Amino acid sequence: MSNEVQRNGGDLVVETLSALGAKTVFGIPGQHALGLFDALSRSNLQFISSRVENNSAFAADGYSRATGEVGVLFLSTGPGALTSLAGLQEAYATGVPMVVIASQIPLDGLGARRKGMLHQLDDQKASAANVTKFQQTVHHASGIPSAIQDAWAQAVTVPMGPVWVEVPQDVLLAPVFVPPVHDALAEAYEHPPRVELIDEAVRWLSDAKRPVIVAGGGVRRAGAESELLQVAEKLNAPVLCTPGGNGAFPWEHELSLQSWVEDRYVTEVLEDADVLVVVGSSLGEVSSNYFTLTPRGHMIQIDAEPRVLESNTPALGIRADAKTALEFLVSKLNTTQLSSNPDWHGQSPAQLVTQTLGKVQNRLRGQGLDLEQKFMADIREVVPADMQTFWDMTIAAYWGWSCWDSRDGEFHSAQGAGGLGFGFPSAIGGSIGLQIKGASAAQARVLAVSGDGSSMYSIAELATAKQHNVPVTWLIVDDGGYGILREYMEGAFGKATATELTRPDFVALAQSFGVPARLVEADQIGEALRESFAGEGPNVIVVQTLLRMFAPTHLGE
Repeated sequence: MSNEVQRNGGDLVVETLSALGAKTVFGIPGQHALGLFDALSRSNLQFISSRVENNSAFAADGYSRATGEVGVLFLSTGPGALTSLAGLQEAYATGVPMVVIASQIPLDGLGARRKGMLHQLDDQKASAANVTKFQQTVHHASGIPSAIQDAWAQAVTVPMGPVWVEVPQDVLLAPVFVPPVHDALAEAYEHPPRVELIDEAVRWLSDAKRPVIVAGGGVRRAGAESELLQVAEKLNAPVLCTPGGNGAFPWEHELSLQSWVEDRYVTEVLEDADVLVVVGSSLGEVSSNYFTLTPRGHMIQIDAEPRVLESNTPALGIRADAKTALEFLVSKLNTTQLSSNPDWHGQSPAQLVTQTLGKVQNRLRGQGLDLEQKFMADIREVVPADMQTFWDMTIAAYWGWSCWDSRDGEFHSAQGAGGLGFGFPSAIGGSIGLQIKGASAAQARVLAVSGDGSSMYSIAELATAKQHNVPVTWLIVDDGGYGILREYMEGAFGKATATELTRPDFVALAQSFGVPARLVEADQIGEALRESFAGEGPNVIVVQTLLRMFAPTHLGE
């Protein structure tokens, strides 16, 4: 009698994911998903067990951002699936490729029948439709490999994003007799730019005297940094990176306006451009300095998501992946005679950039922000040039959007959807991904930055970090409440309501998980980080200080 384990639908899931190149899965077990997790025991996939599904989604997101690979997430039915949605909104808004495998109630309960099954929803897939780009329910085990393969292709096709495949409990548990999945192919669909649009863009640019480029997160997702640099240098055009595009262009380049998107002096440069090229950005709320940007010249907008094109400003809209479109532009510009050297009212582009950045710094110097600027500079000084950093929605991150030079590392923040709790779990996923890609534990150390309010969203993941011994240094800046909301309310109403928080002793709490932690003064942050980076596994630094934001310029002065 054979002792061979009978394969089931869960095996088809993990076999297909493995064949597609997955190596790691994030998630939490659940009753309807047990077939998935039993199958994991017969696979080579590594499972990272989070404590809250929303944090599992953030971890899979961080894994993808850090590695450029697809993040994979396993979810249970009903409450487990729904709890993940806020994390998936960030991935969807930012264009992060993820494959979500969610369990479902048994087939007999589908169709909004009120059978009283545990975790039953009228239409679970509909709940996911607002935060994923593709959804499918699989009704037969034989359809699992094709469904996952199709979903994976959707995830990596621009605009990239999370996709959702759900499998009922009985389909996961049903015995299957189809052979094991050894080979699966999921290729992205190509979206090259239309040639006549590129030709028109080149015609505009060949006559431009004051071209400027805005580089968004789409440039980074596409890996188009080299092509962006070639286009910028060919046009001699200043480049501004959005928060999502931070790192797409060298920070210290003579054409770099860095990431000072929330500054009127920089906004004025964009408005004065006779041709503004926006690549991989919607010019949304933050990137347009809160919709105060009103370009006076022509605008060329390149984006993989057609709904982004001209969503805020009339433009020559070119639907294409940033890398492909910039490759076309480089090729065309190299064979095009540019009509004249750029002239910014008697200044060269480099002079304009230097003058503009000087105006920005002069403005900041007049606002009494020495503590904030030194705090950010001290962090930047000790963070290794190639270290990846993950920032929650907190005042330090809002500073980082504008002032952080990511150097050879990667800057990741939750600015796509803006939900709290992203920093720490995404850093856990990122560090695990770097190790999967071959980095040592020391090389895979990452930095997460949170406020006391946002850290409470993900405090349970201290258990995850400890269980998997993840080399993450978590900096918690404790100002006693929701700091940015406090500022907003005081500015708008003269007082803040419901922004002050009772919070734990973060040091004692982290230590209770077996995670080293300490409380330091703001002026000790550099040395504390340096020592923590040399540690093993997770560690926590808490700074109790009140950081303030620089004054907004979109409200007038």
